[in-house]
Amino acid sequence: MKKAGILNRHLSGALAELGHGDGVLVCDAGMPIPDGPRVVDLAFRAGVPSFAEVVEGLLAELVVEGATAAAEVREANPGAATLLDGHFGEGGLDFVPHERLKELSAGARLVVRTGEARPYANVLLRCGVFF
Repeated sequence: MKKAGILNRHLSGALAELGHGDGVLVCDAGMPIPDGPRVVDLAFRAGVPSFAEVVEGLLAELVVEGATAAAEVREANPGAATLLDGHFGEGGLDFVPHERLKELSAGARLVVRTGEARPYANVLLRCGVFF
């Protein structure tokens, strides 16, 4: 049994299968989930677990070389925008219209659905390598 890190066996196993360039969509409870990617649904109740908790947990275990979020997050959800800016800073985070993010999510290898109930709390992470 793991004693630290992500304990959810479905999520932990899915993360172990990721490789360089793979996409991981971390999304709120309302984001449409496309057919195709593996889905680990963590949503329990509205707000649980939060987008921030899941993003921070994933970033502690993954090498991420970049991320894409919806441009609408800046105005509609400043808290999520600040969180993403803090983790990815200048150059590490691209913004696209929300409709484009939904299109890009179809190419993700993994979707992690949170219980987040604030708008545009979605990010598409691009896996890197540790060397």
